[in-house]
Amino acid sequence: MIIAVDGPTASGKGTVAAGLAKLYGLKRLDTGALYRAVGLAVLDTGGDPGDEAAAVAAARALDLAAIDETRIRSSAAGVAASQVAALSVVRAALVDAQRAFAADPAGAVLDGRDIGTVICPDATVKLFVTASLEARTERRLKELHARGEDISFDTLKAQIAERDARDLNRSDAPLRQAADAHLLDTTDLSIEAAVEAARRIVEAACSRHGASS
Repeated sequence: MIIAVDGPTASGKGTVAAGLAKLYGLKRLDTGALYRAVGLAVLDTGGDPGDEAAAVAAARALDLAAIDETRIRSSAAGVAASQVAALSVVRAALVDAQRAFAADPAGAVLDGRDIGTVICPDATVKLFVTASLEARTERRLKELHARGEDISFDTLKAQIAERDARDLNRSDAPLRQAADAHLLDTTDLSIEAAVEAARRIVEAACSRHGASS
């Protein structure tokens, strides 16, 4: 079983994906972490994440086992991630690694922005997780403040809106809901409620899949 979970920044897609992976005993790949790591690697060298050559070099040198989960969650890494993700050559460099992860016969859960549309178009179940801009900003603000990062609500909201625009309007693999993806709005849902809603979607989809196969 391959579960594809897409959605914008701080929509809850990572939480939902992690919950489903635990529930079904599947491995999970946060594909956004790959782009954050690439963007951060460019920043660490003093480069510009929008510089194609620097971003491609970082993508090709990326070691999944060496990704620093703490550092890639900063607001700067998030902004850099959306810049490198807009580069077709960077996306191409990371596609094979993502598809190889999904090809495991045991199944997998992948979350990102183009899983259901590009990486795993034949996924068993596809979810598109969303939430209001205000709710997403508040969630990410709590995360960043908990890590000691000083940023205001308005500044972060502007950053997220800018990232949304970049993700939606990039020419290669833009963020969009796959035609056969199930929409899950988590604006007013707790973590537990969001995962439970996702579980119901997966169970229903698998039931229909089994009946038609």
